[in-house]
Amino acid sequence: MDFAKMRQIMVDSQIRPSDVTNPDIVSAFLHTPREAFVPKSEQSIAYAEYEIQTSDGRAMWKPRDIGKMIKALSPQSTDIALVIGAGAGYETAVLSRIVETVIALEDDEDVVDELTGRLASLNLDRAVAVQGDLREGLADQGPFDIILVTGMIEQAPEAWFSQLAEGGRLGAAVPIGRDVGRARIWTRAGDNVSSRDAFDCSPPRLAGFEKAKSFVF
Repeated sequence: MDFAKMRQIMVDSQIRPSDVTNPDIVSAFLHTPREAFVPKSEQSIAYAEYEIQTSDGRAMWKPRDIGKMIKALSPQSTDIALVIGAGAGYETAVLSRIVETVIALEDDEDVVDELTGRLASLNLDRAVAVQGDLREGLADQGPFDIILVTGMIEQAPEAWFSQLAEGGRLGAAVPIGRDVGRARIWTRAGDNVSSRDAFDCSPPRLAGFEKAKSFVF
Protein backbone atom coordinates (compact mmCIF):
# COMPACT_ATOMS: atom_id res chain seq x y z
CA MET A 1 0.00 0.00 0.00
CA ASP A 2 1.17 3.49 -0.81
CA PHE A 3 0.65 5.12 2.60
CA ALA A 4 2.20 8.42 1.51
CA LYS A 5 -0.36 8.72 -1.28
CA MET A 6 -3.16 7.74 1.12
CA ARG A 7 -1.94 10.40 3.55
CA GLN A 8 -2.03 13.04 0.85
CA ILE A 9 -5.55 12.02 -0.16
CA MET A 10 -6.65 12.21 3.49
CA VAL A 11 -5.33 15.75 3.77
CA ASP A 12 -6.83 16.84 0.45
CA SER A 13 -10.25 15.23 0.97
CA GLN A 14 -10.76 15.35 4.76
CA ILE A 15 -8.47 17.90 6.43
CA ARG A 16 -8.37 20.89 4.08
CA PRO A 17 -12.10 20.71 3.11
CA SER A 18 -12.91 20.93 6.85
CA ASP A 19 -11.42 24.45 6.89
CA VAL A 20 -8.16 23.23 8.38
CA THR A 21 -5.71 25.12 6.17
CA ASN A 22 -3.05 26.41 8.58
CA PRO A 23 0.24 25.40 6.90
CA ASP A 24 1.82 24.10 10.13
CA ILE A 25 -1.18 21.91 10.94
CA VAL A 26 -1.47 20.61 7.38
CA SER A 27 2.25 19.81 7.33
CA ALA A 28 1.96 17.93 10.62
CA PHE A 29 -0.74 15.66 9.18
CA LEU A 30 1.24 15.15 5.97
CA HIS A 31 4.32 14.04 7.88
CA THR A 32 2.70 11.83 10.53
CA PRO A 33 2.25 8.19 9.40
CA ARG A 34 -1.19 7.34 10.71
CA GLU A 35 -0.67 3.68 9.81
CA ALA A 36 2.04 3.45 12.50
CA PHE A 37 -0.57 4.04 15.23
CA VAL A 38 -3.17 1.42 14.34
CA PRO A 39 -3.16 -2.38 14.59
CA LYS A 40 -1.73 -4.05 11.48
CA SER A 41 -5.14 -5.49 10.69
CA GLU A 42 -6.51 -1.94 10.41
CA GLN A 43 -3.71 -0.35 8.38
CA SER A 44 -5.66 -0.58 5.14
CA ILE A 45 -8.27 1.80 6.57
CA ALA A 46 -5.86 3.97 8.57
CA TYR A 47 -6.67 7.03 6.47
CA ALA A 48 -10.40 6.45 6.07
CA GLU A 49 -13.03 8.50 7.84
CA TYR A 50 -13.33 6.06 10.72
CA GLU A 51 -12.57 5.96 14.41
CA ILE A 52 -10.14 3.07 14.93
CA GLN A 53 -9.74 1.27 18.24
CA THR A 54 -6.06 1.09 19.19
CA SER A 55 -6.30 -0.54 22.64
CA ASP A 56 -8.90 -1.25 25.30
CA GLY A 57 -10.87 1.96 25.81
CA ARG A 58 -8.80 4.00 23.35
CA ALA A 59 -9.48 4.95 19.74
CA MET A 60 -8.12 7.34 17.15
CA TRP A 61 -10.52 10.07 16.08
CA LYS A 62 -11.62 10.52 12.50
CA PRO A 63 -9.01 12.59 10.62
CA ARG A 64 -11.54 15.38 10.04
CA ASP A 65 -12.43 15.62 13.71
CA ILE A 66 -8.91 15.64 15.12
CA GLY A 67 -7.89 18.14 12.46
CA LYS A 68 -10.69 20.50 13.45
CA MET A 69 -9.95 20.01 17.16
CA ILE A 70 -6.27 20.84 16.75
CA LYS A 71 -7.19 23.92 14.73
CA ALA A 72 -9.67 25.00 17.43
CA LEU A 73 -6.91 24.73 20.06
CA SER A 74 -4.83 27.30 18.12
CA PRO A 75 -1.44 25.62 18.67
CA GLN A 76 1.66 27.83 18.67
CA SER A 77 5.29 26.83 18.23
CA THR A 78 6.11 27.82 21.84
CA ASP A 79 3.23 25.89 23.43
CA ILE A 80 3.55 23.12 26.01
CA ALA A 81 0.78 20.54 25.52
CA LEU A 82 -0.70 17.68 27.52
CA VAL A 83 -2.63 14.87 25.83
CA ILE A 84 -4.92 13.01 28.25
CA GLY A 85 -5.77 9.40 27.40
CA ALA A 86 -3.17 9.43 24.64
CA GLY A 87 -3.68 5.81 23.60
CA ALA A 88 -1.51 4.88 20.62
CA GLY A 89 -0.27 8.47 20.39
CA TYR A 90 -1.36 9.73 16.96
CA GLU A 91 -2.72 13.01 18.31
CA THR A 92 0.45 13.42 20.37
CA ALA A 93 2.59 12.86 17.28
CA VAL A 94 0.69 15.41 15.19
CA LEU A 95 0.87 18.04 17.93
CA SER A 96 4.58 17.42 18.47
CA ARG A 97 5.27 18.63 14.94
CA ILE A 98 3.60 21.97 15.75
CA VAL A 99 4.32 22.87 19.39
CA GLU A 100 7.45 22.93 21.55
CA THR A 101 6.70 19.93 23.78
CA VAL A 102 3.91 17.37 24.19
CA ILE A 103 3.39 15.09 27.18
CA ALA A 104 1.19 12.05 26.53
CA LEU A 105 -0.55 10.88 29.72
CA GLU A 106 -1.81 7.32 30.08
CA ASP A 107 -2.77 5.22 33.10
CA ASP A 108 -1.62 1.83 31.77
CA GLU A 109 2.07 0.98 32.00
CA ASP A 110 2.03 -1.29 28.95
CA VAL A 111 0.39 1.41 26.83
CA VAL A 112 3.00 3.92 28.00
CA ASP A 113 5.85 1.53 27.16
CA GLU A 114 4.46 0.88 23.67
CA LEU A 115 3.89 4.58 23.09
CA THR A 116 7.41 5.44 24.22
CA GLY A 117 8.85 2.97 21.75
CA ARG A 118 6.63 4.22 18.94
CA LEU A 119 7.58 7.86 19.48
CA ALA A 120 11.26 6.92 19.53
CA SER A 121 10.97 4.87 16.33
CA LEU A 122 9.50 7.91 14.57
CA ASN A 123 12.17 10.26 15.99
CA LEU A 124 9.56 12.42 17.68
CA ASP A 125 11.87 13.86 20.31
CA ARG A 126 9.50 16.66 21.32
CA ALA A 127 6.99 14.15 22.73
CA VAL A 128 7.19 11.98 25.84
CA ALA A 129 4.82 9.41 27.34
CA VAL A 130 4.11 9.41 31.09
CA GLN A 131 2.05 7.11 33.30
CA GLY A 132 -0.36 8.67 35.77
CA ASP A 133 -3.94 9.22 36.89
CA LEU A 134 -5.85 10.80 34.01
CA ARG A 135 -8.19 12.66 36.36
CA GLU A 136 -5.27 14.31 38.14
CA GLY A 137 -3.46 15.51 35.03
CA LEU A 138 0.21 16.40 35.57
CA ALA A 139 0.40 19.33 37.94
CA ASP A 140 4.18 19.00 38.41
CA GLN A 141 4.73 19.45 34.65
CA GLY A 142 2.30 22.33 34.12
CA PRO A 143 1.03 24.82 33.45
CA PHE A 144 0.01 23.84 29.95
CA ASP A 145 -0.91 26.02 26.99
CA ILE A 146 -2.94 23.14 25.50
CA ILE A 147 -4.69 20.19 27.10
CA LEU A 148 -6.25 17.78 24.61
CA VAL A 149 -8.60 15.03 25.83
CA THR A 150 -8.78 12.19 23.30
CA GLY A 151 -12.31 11.01 23.99
CA MET A 152 -15.81 12.13 24.85
CA ILE A 153 -16.32 13.09 28.49
CA GLU A 154 -19.32 14.23 30.49
CA GLN A 155 -17.35 16.28 33.00
CA ALA A 156 -13.83 17.69 33.11
CA PRO A 157 -12.08 17.51 36.50
CA GLU A 158 -11.19 20.81 38.15
CA ALA A 159 -7.57 19.63 38.30
CA TRP A 160 -7.29 20.06 34.55
CA PHE A 161 -8.44 23.66 34.58
CA SER A 162 -6.02 24.53 37.37
CA GLN A 163 -3.18 23.29 35.17
CA LEU A 164 -3.97 25.64 32.28
CA ALA A 165 -1.55 28.52 31.74
CA GLU A 166 -2.87 32.02 31.27
CA GLY A 167 -4.64 31.91 27.92
CA GLY A 168 -4.40 28.11 27.94
CA ARG A 169 -6.95 26.03 26.03
CA LEU A 170 -8.52 22.70 26.94
CA GLY A 171 -10.28 20.72 24.22
CA ALA A 172 -12.61 17.77 24.65
CA ALA A 173 -15.76 16.33 23.11
CA VAL A 174 -18.88 16.44 25.29
CA PRO A 175 -22.24 14.72 24.79
CA ILE A 176 -25.17 16.93 23.87
CA GLY A 177 -27.68 14.14 23.28
CA ARG A 178 -27.89 10.43 22.76
CA ASP A 179 -24.96 9.39 20.54
CA VAL A 180 -24.37 13.04 19.64
CA GLY A 181 -21.42 15.14 20.77
CA ARG A 182 -19.72 18.45 20.29
CA ALA A 183 -16.14 19.65 20.56
CA ARG A 184 -15.78 22.19 23.35
CA ILE A 185 -12.85 24.53 24.00
CA TRP A 186 -12.28 26.01 27.44
CA THR A 187 -9.95 29.03 27.75
CA ARG A 188 -8.38 30.39 30.92
CA ALA A 189 -8.20 34.15 31.57
CA GLY A 190 -6.98 35.00 35.04
CA ASP A 191 -9.09 33.09 37.55
CA ASN A 192 -11.89 32.54 35.05
CA VAL A 193 -12.43 29.76 32.52
CA SER A 194 -14.87 30.30 29.66
CA SER A 195 -15.99 27.80 27.03
CA ARG A 196 -17.25 27.73 23.48
CA ASP A 197 -18.54 24.95 21.27
CA ALA A 198 -16.50 24.46 18.11
CA PHE A 199 -18.10 21.74 15.94
CA ASP A 200 -20.16 18.55 16.12
CA CYS A 201 -18.35 15.26 16.61
CA SER A 202 -18.98 11.97 18.38
CA PRO A 203 -15.72 10.18 19.20
CA PRO A 204 -15.75 7.16 21.53
CA ARG A 205 -16.21 7.93 25.21
CA LEU A 206 -13.32 8.10 27.63
CA ALA A 207 -14.36 6.06 30.68
CA GLY A 208 -14.16 7.56 34.15
CA PHE A 209 -15.46 11.02 33.40
CA GLU A 210 -19.21 10.51 33.81
CA LYS A 211 -21.30 12.96 35.81
CA ALA A 212 -22.47 11.68 39.16
CA LYS A 213 -26.04 10.44 38.90
CA SER A 214 -28.55 12.25 41.10
CA PHE A 215 -31.60 10.78 42.78
CA VAL A 216 -35.02 11.81 41.54
CA PHE A 217 -37.94 11.64 43.99
